[in-house]
Amino acid sequence: MLRNPVDGTRLRILTWLSEPAVAERGLTADDVATQLGVPRPVALTHLRLLTALGLLRTCADRRYVRRDEVRIAEVAHLFEKGW
Repeated sequence: MLRNPVDGTRLRILTWLSEPAVAERGLTADDVATQLGVPRPVALTHLRLLTALGLLRTCADRRYVRRDEVRIAEVAHLFEKGW
């Protein structure tokens, strides 16, 4: 789910969201579309998938998303155990 066989877009979004300046503010679908050079609906699809997986959470205004570090740590732990 994280690695798109073509380009790894979702993994790039998660990595980008770990940068301190971006992590503090969060990202919008428009930010992702601009940064990755994809149409907004494509960016929105990636963000919705990552949110549905629990790896991102929406902020109060529901426009911005941030990483859910607790969930990411849980998933990383599962993979470390050979899930």
